[in-house]
Amino acid sequence: MKKMTFVLGLATFCAFSAHAHNIQLNQPLASVNVAEDGELSVKGEAVQYHAWHSAQLVGKVRVVNHIAGRRDVKERNQALIEAIKGAQFDRAKYQTTTIINADDATFGTGSFVKSGAEKGKKANAHSQVVLDQRGAVKAAWQLKEKESLVVVLDKAGKVKFVHEGALSTAQVQEVIGLIGELVK
Repeated sequence: MKKMTFVLGLATFCAFSAHAHNIQLNQPLASVNVAEDGELSVKGEAVQYHAWHSAQLVGKVRVVNHIAGRRDVKERNQALIEAIKGAQFDRAKYQTTTIINADDATFGTGSFVKSGAEKGKKANAHSQVVLDQRGAVKAAWQLKEKESLVVVLDKAGKVKFVHEGALSTAQVQEVIGLIGELVK
């Protein structure tokens, strides 16, 4: 019986630790480079892509929203995005960074993910949008598949809040309050 309990406990530990991110409070995010496609920028009606590096997250307070390239995952934390828009934070001090893991898209939907990212960038030109075709960020930060991650960074790039999965209403309020404090 003891042996069976030990085996079950070990299996449970391994299952959870294999899916745990490596993000720690008051530390910077692990360094990562997205070479293909990378950050989107808009020039007139054209969308251009260029390499992106996590070092670019320093300088402003940020919410980093990493999402698998799936519609249901995008919608999990839509309440936070709407709350951020409603709060109208000073763009000189705050920016949302959305990283879309196109490598974790439903089979056959890659072109839809890319066009959706481009539409999102055009609609929110002040936000930073990164399209990660190879899942480099997911690998560097050890994130779960088919999931969403929300991180709040201070202007020095240190993690002040982290949550993988859908945020509760209380967590959305916590994030909005935290951003408000950090941009003062």
